[in-house]
Amino acid sequence: MTIIRGLLVVLGLWLGWYGISLLLQMNPTDLRSIALWFAGGILLHDGVFAPLAATLGVAARRVLPESWWAPVACGAVCTVTLLLIAVPVIGREGALPNPTILDRNYILGLAVAVAVVWVLVLVALRRTRTTHP
Repeated sequence: MTIIRGLLVVLGLWLGWYGISLLLQMNPTDLRSIALWFAGGILLHDGVFAPLAATLGVAARRVLPESWWAPVACGAVCTVTLLLIAVPVIGREGALPNPTILDRNYILGLAVAVAVVWVLVLVALRRTRTTHP
């Protein structure tokens, strides 16, 4: 186990060094853009997402039966993750066409993925209901 941890530390340090070396090769405009996105992401998370998630979590625990808490929380986390992954490509719908990046209907794909997540949540809820009445 110690060898694996050591290898993971070495790999992490190498990846950090590689990332920093890539950043040092960028021009100042790109670095400012990266810094703004990074800071904006932190502010958005701490100022909007975290309080909203905490509020919804507390409200859901008061409204939903206890057996629903885990499946609904899992579905909510998966939905938010899908939304965060989709934001960069959905926000670029009006950009110049690039067939290698914007090659499909991302909004439809996001809707289908979120629907699949919540169908699976419903399946889990139904399973929980039949095994633990």
